[in-house]
Amino acid sequence: MSSQKYNYLFKILLLGGSSDGKKAFVLRFTDDSFTANHLSTISIDFKVKIINFENKIVKLGIIDTAGEERFGRISKSYFKGVNGIILMYDVTEQNSFKDVRSWMKQIPEHGDNSVRKVLVGLNCDKPDRVVSEEEGKKLAEEYNIVFFETSAKTNKNVSEVFNYLVKEMIIEKDREELKKIEKEKESFREKMNILMKYISF
Repeated sequence: MSSQKYNYLFKILLLGGSSDGKKAFVLRFTDDSFTANHLSTISIDFKVKIINFENKIVKLGIIDTAGEERFGRISKSYFKGVNGIILMYDVTEQNSFKDVRSWMKQIPEHGDNSVRKVLVGLNCDKPDRVVSEEEGKKLAEEYNIVFFETSAKTNKNVSEVFNYLVKEMIIEKDREELKKIEKEKESFREKMNILMKYISF
């Protein structure tokens, strides 16, 4: 399937969450596999997934910057060309939940604040949670973004997160293309008007 032509190409950036939980979440989506323990990402990790969404072939480039997140900030270069951002926290780690606000502040500093975003609570299957689902919902409402709780272990809401984001990114991409076409039409009309003025002389 990797040699297939695609209708859309999107770049998704993952921010926040625990390294283990994030990697498990991504591998559940890309490889449909689950491993409880993963080696921490040293710098960045990049995965590619091609999906069929509503009869459209969509190629996703998924970027995990966990290695740099340990320093509280990530390079502006990772935001370049990003179409969607998944803001993550581990429901068993209060600090990762608090960090979401910091990541939200960095988005307009480094990239386009209008980029499609979604908030995800990782590891909702674990019994030792310290962040309630209601707290996650309230934080998402504060930023006017959609919220999911997920479990890589049980595969709860993993595909749903990406399907939602893909739908939103397609809507935005099609809107941008429509604006581009309208702008080209307007430019063509202006050129024709100028040409007709010259012809009339």
